[in-house]
This record gives sequence, structure tokens and C-alpha cells, in this order.
Amino acid sequence: MSQPGTPFAKGHGTGNDFIVLPDLRGELDLSDAMVQGLCDRRTGIGGDGVLRMVATSATDDPDAQGADVFMDYRNADGSLAQMCGNGIRVFAAWMFAHGLADPEGVDIATRGGVRRVRRLPDGDYEVRMGHATPLHGTVSVTLGAMTFPGVGVLVPNPHAVVFVGSLDAAGSLARPPRLSPETYFPEGANVEVVHEVGPAHVAMRVHERGVGETMSCGTGACAAAWASRRRAGASDEPTYRVDVPGGHLRVHEAADGELSLIGPAVLVGEGVLDAGWVAQWS
Repeated sequence: MSQPGTPFAKGHGTGNDFIVLPDLRGELDLSDAMVQGLCDRRTGIGGDGVLRMVATSATDDPDAQGADVFMDYRNADGSLAQMCGNGIRVFAAWMFAHGLADPEGVDIATRGGVRRVRRLPDGDYEVRMGHATPLHGTVSVTLGAMTFPGVGVLVPNPHAVVFVGSLDAAGSLARPPRLSPETYFPEGANVEVVHEVGPAHVAMRVHERGVGETMSCGTGACAAAWASRRRAGASDEPTYRVDVPGGHLRVHEAADGELSLIGPAVLVGEGVLDAGWVAQWS
């Protein structure tokens, strides 16, 4: 059902921006159309996605388990995604700001499993992202008139990582790059175009499925660092810097292969959605 006076917050992580919808009692009927309306940058609030915050006890989503709160993440087109590395930092920052969790660490359930987030002394946020899962076989990624070999990996979102000599070589990433064979990623994938800047330092651009080109992608930064670290002659430093159009992130790979994503989370402001606007989507 629609709920009058629906609260929201707006935030971003390295320019990857989100609308936070606190809905701990699970009362909001969040349709694809409403997500699209919220994310519209002219007639809505604007964002790359929506982070609905619901108590795991108040939802029947099978992935809402293992923690007290569930991050129901939707891409800007309304489609579901397993995880969002930038979004979960914003999600946690809102919880910390409202006294709903200890900044020393909070467990958050996602469609990709439970993730732990903590605020570091320098103000950045660290997310334990789990392990990367490499995909077997090869995938080709077509960017404009050029085709590149891609590295397929799940973090846990599906990613195709392409290495280029210059980020400009990718051209426009507004539309989804063509992936071949089409069966390699049956649900589509994020595509990271990566340039090696120096030892343990890469820069990337990204097309996010369901969104388009974004200023940053947290799971994509993890995929880029993971793939870069396995290139011939690459640095074996455990922490890589990943430059994105909206800033930079750090990705740390522990000895057991677990990845951690480190970066900022900025809360821009809060408000209340107009009841009439909300009602049109019910």
C-alpha cells in the first residue's frame, strides 16, 4: 500500500547516487514504475538506484536473512541487483546517522549475502564484499566499432572487465556494450573499462546494467582490482587504488581472497515524498 508522508534521503558514494527509503515495517509497495519515477533526474529526485531499508522480519524476500536489516536494492530501471558496494556505504551511513547501528560495524542482508560495514577513523567506510567468483570461458565485449576480450567475474553482481590503453577508447557507455556469446551473461552484466595507471593503481569507467554509465560502481571497482591483480606482471600489493569519474576507491584483497571495498559515503539531505505523488504509483 502507499503510505502518506514517505520519508527519503539522498546520498552518494564517489558520485554513484541513491535514494534511501527507510521502510523498516515493510509497508511500501515499491513498484518498478515508482523506482523509475524516483530516479528520474527531471521529474523525480534523481539517482542511479533506490535503497529500500526494511527489517528482515517484515519482508518475505528469501534473501532477507542473516541480519536484522535488509537492503532491497533496485537499479534505476526498477530491476533487482544482488549488491551495490557504493550504495551499501550510503545505506550504512544513514543508519549510523540515525542511531540505528554502531559505526564500529553493522551486518546488512543483501541479495548477494550478508555484508558487514564499518566507519573508519578517517571517515571512510569499509565493506566486506566476500569473494570474487571467476567465470569460465571467454566473453567478447564490443565498444563502438572495437571488440575486446573481457574477464568475467561475479562480485556477486556479474561483471565483464575490459583492459584498454586509454579510457577514451570506450567511447560512449550510455548504452549497454554488446557481449558475446549472449549466453555468457544470461541476465546481463556491468562492463568495466579499465586502464592500468601504475603499480596497484587503475582507472575505470563503467556501464551499469539497468542504469547506463555511472560516476562509479563499487562492485565494479572490486571486479576491476581483482582482474588487474591477476594480469601478467601486475603488482601483488593487497590494496589497489581504483580511480572512477566520481573520485577514487580502495580495494583490499586478504590472504584468503576476501575483498574489502573502502571509500566515502555522503548524505546529501532528507525529506518527505508528497503523498499524492506516492499514491499515483499504487
